[in-house]
Amino acid sequence: MSVALVTGGGGGLGRAIALRLARDGAAIALADHDPASGAETARLVEAAGRRALFVRTDVSDGAGFAACVAAVERDLGPITAFVSNAGIEGVVAPIDEYPDDVFDRVLAVNAKGTFLGLKHVLGRMRRRGAGSIVTIASTSAIRGRAGLAGYVAAKHAVLGLTRVASLDAEGTGVRVNAVLPGPIDTRMIHSLDAQALSSGAAIRRAGQPTYGRPADVANVVAFLLSDEAAHVNGAALTVDAAASVL
Repeated sequence: MSVALVTGGGGGLGRAIALRLARDGAAIALADHDPASGAETARLVEAAGRRALFVRTDVSDGAGFAACVAAVERDLGPITAFVSNAGIEGVVAPIDEYPDDVFDRVLAVNAKGTFLGLKHVLGRMRRRGAGSIVTIASTSAIRGRAGLAGYVAAKHAVLGLTRVASLDAEGTGVRVNAVLPGPIDTRMIHSLDAQALSSGAAIRRAGQPTYGRPADVANVVAFLLSDEAAHVNGAALTVDAAASVL
């Protein structure tokens, strides 16, 4: 049986990904800082008839991430699929007013968390000669957005790290790809929109009249992790109803 590790597995997008992979037959390991939401996703996975393990994890802590990966492989077996999904939005503010501490924290969770996941999972997969990794970037990885200095910088970093890792993995039997969602109907997008509304700094979007669904992203992740995507490495697939084409 395959074993999938999903970071940020307690949130709306992470939960949708975890449940989709469970339906595909995987045992699911969930890493999240929130024990209540992480445990709830684990319960839902088990209700779907699959094994689940929740490990409370700060993805920005190297020792903690390494311990998480070790615990997953000890309890469930070798990780065959890894989804680096954990992320936070930060605040909406002009760059000259953006708080230093918030910028640091967004980069720590979104960018460093991705780096640490790649560091501690990719090596194990390379030694075994098999595995697939998907990072969750954003269309903010390929465009600017006013008021979102921390988030945009972090997501650009996620895409860059993904491309480096795909080359590091070339020829080893491991693939590394990115999914770039546009606005998806989750807590995060509603938080950003509420902040923008209260500050009067509207987040400009083009071409996407409605939010996407978490399942729209989960379906693409499942494809990239599957053998059907065996020749796909280093890709960045947008899930945004063509908004980024404009």
